[in-house]
Amino acid sequence: PPHSGKTALAAKIAEDSQFPFIKICSPDKMIGHSEISKCQAIKKVFDDAYKSQLSCVVVDDIERLLDYVPIGPRFSNLVLQALLVLLKKAPPKGRKLLIIGTTSRKDVLQEMEMLDAFSTTIHIPNISTGEQLVDALELLGSFTDKERASIAQQLKGKRVWIGIKKLLVLIEMSLQMDQDYRVSKFLSLLRDEGALNEGDQIRI
Repeated sequence: PPHSGKTALAAKIAEDSQFPFIKICSPDKMIGHSEISKCQAIKKVFDDAYKSQLSCVVVDDIERLLDYVPIGPRFSNLVLQALLVLLKKAPPKGRKLLIIGTTSRKDVLQEMEMLDAFSTTIHIPNISTGEQLVDALELLGSFTDKERASIAQQLKGKRVWIGIKKLLVLIEMSLQMDQDYRVSKFLSLLRDEGALNEGDQIRI
């Protein structure tokens, strides 16, 4: 789902691979590019990767790279065909290439016959329970033990649906408050983003 931390996780996997060549191909680096120049930029990333014995390329936010718009729908067929060729192309002999792609629209990539270019699909879920949310707060080192215990009590047995990226924003906003009000602010932000009623799901 959007904001579930796909890009950060992909970057972490690439970093932990310790491959000598790592490159992230993302749409924010191609703002204003024409279709042809975008294809050339993507091809250069792969050409550079082929020069190293072990390489990792992260193709981030694929649907944005393709200029996909659900109204229509519309997308760049030129970039799609270029990506398909590069994804399916075997690296030169003696070279190994790991390609990680991220998307929030698996259904769109399926229709574009791009999913078959990848060996496997890994789903990155949102945080879906109060317990998971409290675990995330602990792992992030957010709030004190006492504050986390208070939040855990409020969220016990609740269902939530929030991406880690959105959670980080809410935490940051809460930590700007005086310490006496940080927990109430955090819970208030959860309510503002969805609903926090007895027996109801929290939708964020």
